[in-house]
Amino acid sequence: MTKPRSHCTRPSDATREILDRCERGDYEDAATFGLRHYGDEILGYLVGVARDGSIADEAFSVFCEHLWRGLPGFRGDASFRTWAYTLARHALHRVRRDPSRGSARNVPLSCSPELDAMVESLRMTSLLHRQRRRDELTQLRRQLDVDDQTLIILRVDRGLSWSEIAKIMLDGEDAESESARVKLRKRFQRATTSLKQLVDRQGRAARRTAQRERS
Repeated sequence: MTKPRSHCTRPSDATREILDRCERGDYEDAATFGLRHYGDEILGYLVGVARDGSIADEAFSVFCEHLWRGLPGFRGDASFRTWAYTLARHALHRVRRDPSRGSARNVPLSCSPELDAMVESLRMTSLLHRQRRRDELTQLRRQLDVDDQTLIILRVDRGLSWSEIAKIMLDGEDAESESARVKLRKRFQRATTSLKQLVDRQGRAARRTAQRERS
């Protein structure tokens, strides 16, 4: 017996649209809709934390594969956006553990030309992400642990709630508990403190350089 889909109390419009398509069995349309809304955002996250362009590209391919295969089981217990970030984070960890990454992937995911073309277009977009000039703060963030980077991106750049972040980052733990959210907030404070120290250190180095140039 198929488990009924449990719509969130107040699902986002995008999540509701995706659930409606899944309930009709139109998973290709659901995947296309989801990638159209969040594919570039997910790709930007992977490029931001992977520190290696080929790893980011491959992780995005794995993410798309897991998204396609996982949609029949998507129940709406969390927003589609939260679920997608969870898949992306898992995909990045998987690629980093797998020395044979790229050997059998980057193949069409379905019989839908529209979906496959969108996936390929989004993957190619990663080249543009890597060509963009990185600002100093982005470069400093990359000195942090990957999970700390993820935490800062999800909270600061993406504006996700602590409950959403807990569902993405706390695998195998009670993500709904207050203690889980407290744990993440404390880690966020430590990560932002570390980042501030890096900013201060770079600022002092820049001032010393400027003083030497003036003398």
